[in-house]
Order: sequence, then structure tokens, then C-alpha cells
Amino acid sequence: MTAARANPPIDVMLHDPGPALVAIANDLVEPYPTDKSGYYKDLIAEAQEPAGPAIFFQAVGLTYNPDKVKKAPTSWEDLWKPEYKGKVGITNLNSTLGTGFLVEIARMHGGSEANIEPGFKAIEALKPSISAVASNPGQLATLFQQGQIDISPGNFNAIQIMKARGVAVEFVAPKEKAIAFKTTIHIVKNTQAKDLCFALIEAALSPDVQAKLMESPYLIVPTNTKVKMGGEIAKTLAKDHADMKNKFVFQDWKKINEQRSAWIERFNREIKV
Repeated sequence: MTAARANPPIDVMLHDPGPALVAIANDLVEPYPTDKSGYYKDLIAEAQEPAGPAIFFQAVGLTYNPDKVKKAPTSWEDLWKPEYKGKVGITNLNSTLGTGFLVEIARMHGGSEANIEPGFKAIEALKPSISAVASNPGQLATLFQQGQIDISPGNFNAIQIMKARGVAVEFVAPKEKAIAFKTTIHIVKNTQAKDLCFALIEAALSPDVQAKLMESPYLIVPTNTKVKMGGEIAKTLAKDHADMKNKFVFQDWKKINEQRSAWIERFNREIKV
């Protein structure tokens, strides 16, 4: 997109929080015309991003094989239990999942987005239990299917897709709170189809569409407060948006991005299994 700035090959971009901030900083997106939007005001506050609203959230918690892990885990700390030695999977820091997990375990040990050292120390202590480091969240599904891992951090949506394919896997939100990632949608700067882009995004923000996308097989967490939580999301994640705010932790990706490249290099250098 940067190389084709004057004549972009796409009109709308969908981003996790880290890449979204990069796109905004590089002036690749148009401000969203919130004054024309019929739904922007109905989004939860965390979703009201003027450079591009969040159309849904991803939730990250604990993933496990119920055939192998008879007692469901309840905490991130369970990953360090000796019975899971050689059966833990994680993803590298190129993924939002991997970086978010690192930040949360840093927080558990007194760190934060600005102090990641406790997180790296915790990962070092976890190394004897790690069977594989996946290159992306999707690869975790293959590792579960192959029996190479029995427990890992995982995206709620990815877990539901795996379950629908018959993989023995379950998702649980840890007592420390599930990690929430905004997925924002943006109008690309210099697009020749601004009106169509706006219409597409408005449709994605509408209660009708978000209610449908909340159902199987998509199971996304809606951001429009007019949508009543239901199904597997209400059962597993949150019964309503107020409950979601209590049970999810929203990380500071502006602070994370300041050091993320260095974290990735360090992780790739130090975390080998």
C-alpha cells in the first residue's frame, strides 16, 4: 500500500491494532466521515476510532484439548504447570496473539506495555514446556490436530472454526481477563470509490449485519451496542457489552508499537524450541 500510495490496489483495509496504527501514521487511510454515519454513535467507546471504526473484537484466552486436559484451565499461570511440560504451544510475536500474550504475562509479573522484561523472563521459564512456536494463530489448529500441543493461548474465533471441523478443542477466558483486540476498518487514501467504501463499512457497522456475524460460523464479538449478545459469545465471553468491558483487557498498542520490532527480534533470537 505504501508503494502504491498514489494509485492504491485496494479500497478498504481491515487491521489489527498494531498494523492499524502503522497505516494511520503513514497517512494511508482517510478519516471516517462520522458525521454521515448512522451507526458510529452506537458503537462502544473503544470502537469509535475516527480513522476507521472497529467492526468487531477478537478475544484471546486459553485453548485446550478436552480429551487430554481433563480439568479446564482457569488462569494464564496454568500454562506453567508441570503436567503440561512438552505440550504447550505459543505463537511468535509477528502475530497480534503472540505479542498480546507476552504483554499480559508481563503484566502478571509486575510489568506492562512499557516494561516487557518480566514477560520475557516468564517465557524463558516456560521454554521447557513449549512443544512448538506457531508462525501464526492458524497454525495452532494443525498442532492441535497432530497432537503436538494440548494447551495454548488462542483466538476465540479460530477455536470455534477448529471445533466446527471436528478438532478436539475448547476455549476458556482466564480469570485475569481475556485479551481484546479491535479489528478496525479503513477507507484507503486516494481510493476512487469513497462512497462505496463508506457504504460497505456502514453495512458492517449495522445491527443487522453484526447480529448475523455474531452467529456461527463467524462468531465475532459485535461492537454495536444495539446488538444483544447471544449464542456461544454470551455463553463463553460476555452476556452484554458492559460485561465485556469487565471481562476483557484492552491493551495500549501505541505503547506496544514503540518497541514491538525489538521484541520480535529478541523473541526470535532467544525463544527456540
